[in-house]
Amino acid sequence: MDEADALRQYLQAYDALDTAHVVVKARDVETSFDLKIRNEDVAAFCKRHGDRFIGFAGVDPLKGMEALRELEYAVRELKLKGLNIQCFENRIAINDPRLYPLYAKCIELDIPVNLHCSINFSTQSLMRYGHPLQLDEVMVHFPELRVIASPPGWPWVQELVGVAWRHPNVHIGLVAVRPKYLNVAHSGYEPLMQYGNTVLQDRIIFGSAWPMQPVSRAVEEIEALPLKDAVKRKWLHDNAKSVLRL
Repeated sequence: MDEADALRQYLQAYDALDTAHVVVKARDVETSFDLKIRNEDVAAFCKRHGDRFIGFAGVDPLKGMEALRELEYAVRELKLKGLNIQCFENRIAINDPRLYPLYAKCIELDIPVNLHCSINFSTQSLMRYGHPLQLDEVMVHFPELRVIASPPGWPWVQELVGVAWRHPNVHIGLVAVRPKYLNVAHSGYEPLMQYGNTVLQDRIIFGSAWPMQPVSRAVEEIEALPLKDAVKRKWLHDNAKSVLRL
């Protein structure tokens, strides 16, 4: 399959589901892994394919003031709507002081930040960079910060649930996990079902993590979970709409 066919199938998958919005994320891990998905490219993709697509900026926190300037440009000029930081790829902890200027800038620009908050499988980085207890410290310092913590915390799912329960601006991104495992005993994801159907029902946000799995299958597995119908809508649509202020 060539690139044009792959793109066509990608776009058609969202057409088939009548998807309202899709977040597309840039990424800057040049300092640590020599990889960058440019903000300009994400902005151009969103502009080319319509209002369905919402871009998140990616900046490298190890670049200091350059990262701050790039984030401001991405939001004010490129019209991107959030920040994406994969801390383990930057080899930096969620509560590292070098990230604090970016958190403050997110509050100033009134945008959410997506933070990797789970295990990672890169043996060139540390697993602890994704521990949710680091996020708890950030939220104590920046209670106005809107956070999407994703993937959803494994193997520290209980800790992430606790952080979200403590801090009303923390949302849990149901990303990079097959939703069906939330209903499998001993998977470690069971607390997301219990709390996501009750006290945290307004704080779970679905993400397909394409191309890790087909978008349609991920949605079908959400629909099959033993959740209240109103909660399913919140997970699939309403909660994301709220945190993105659409």
